[in-house]
Amino acid sequence: MVSNEKEWLDRASALLSTYFTLENPTTFEATHREMHLENDFEENVYLHGYVDRLDIAPTGEVRIVDYKTGKAPKPGWEEKALFQLRVYALLYWKNTGVLPRLLQLIYLGDGKVVKSNPTMRDLESAEKTLHRVAKDIFISIEKDYWPAKTSRLCDWCYFKSICPAHNN
Repeated sequence: MVSNEKEWLDRASALLSTYFTLENPTTFEATHREMHLENDFEENVYLHGYVDRLDIAPTGEVRIVDYKTGKAPKPGWEEKALFQLRVYALLYWKNTGVLPRLLQLIYLGDGKVVKSNPTMRDLESAEKTLHRVAKDIFISIEKDYWPAKTSRLCDWCYFKSICPAHNN
């Protein structure tokens, strides 16, 4: 958390400096920035999201780019990090019929880039996961049962003091 203006400006400056070591924005023109993607995924499930940047090459190839202000995931966790972009790729494909060629996570916290060339199998897997999550949510609504899942993220949660997982 940033507590004062100077600290905020220093952090923003560091992130921008890292960005300019990774890309030269004068060498390309983003086709879309903050592109809204949406789809009526299934009955009573509307999916949408905002892609930080979507580039379409003259050849028609599509690149989806997402910027992260933190550090890249440790080795072995990249697949989990790419799920968000696979959902964007799925939404883009459902809306246009075009399979994005490249998914790219740019981590400004440490200057690392995670790339993936999605396949139809990847999009099908993401879609199955989304259907499973939607089903689990509808079951929880029906049963009014919302089990808490604790993790290290609980240490930073504002609601920890009222969470059933921490109030035994």
